[in-house]
Amino acid sequence: MSEPAAFIRAHTTPLPVPSLPDLSLYQATEVTALWEMTEAELSQNGLAPPFWAFPWAGGQALGLWLRQNPQAIQGKRVLDLACGSGLVGIVAAKLGAAQVIANDIDPFAGAAVALNAALNGVDVTFDGADRLSGEPPAVDVILAGDICYEKSMTAAMLTFLRKGRAQGIAVYVGDPHRSYFPGEGLRRLATFDIHTDTQIEDRAVKPASVWSLI
Repeated sequence: MSEPAAFIRAHTTPLPVPSLPDLSLYQATEVTALWEMTEAELSQNGLAPPFWAFPWAGGQALGLWLRQNPQAIQGKRVLDLACGSGLVGIVAAKLGAAQVIANDIDPFAGAAVALNAALNGVDVTFDGADRLSGEPPAVDVILAGDICYEKSMTAAMLTFLRKGRAQGIAVYVGDPHRSYFPGEGLRRLATFDIHTDTQIEDRAVKPASVWSLI
């Protein structure tokens, strides 16, 4: 496997985000080929699936909500948890967050965040630590887009988010009604119809909601 930034440039293309078309991200156009390519490397290099190569519906919804409610992050320190491409953090940076930390354990996500932040003219700091096993960093807001796609990971994410909320950190989650999304402890703030790619979702337009942790 080549160096992450070179791999991303070779196998993705800068394209507009479907529901936020004034933003662009390096995105996979041949989804199956890229997924199989990274899966083939898993056992040898510990490479995660290429979640960084797609603007997931939950992240797009959270980005749309932030645009409607910029006061939620303006002048504040923000953590984009499980950031993938960095979409949510990039939106926060463009809206005037004082600091944006994009966190993901996949080093390819780190390269994607750097490329995508540069593409959109913002500064985002990447953090590759496994945050779920420790305390939340010193931030005012945690943003999490599309984190409920797998049962055990959802539980770990929610434990971390609840820890942050107990410390007074505001927590906002974007989710397209995934199976493992919890039914309690959150307040729905908005629902959007998100344009998606049918190679990764079950429909071209998918409803996704934004929630605050109570």
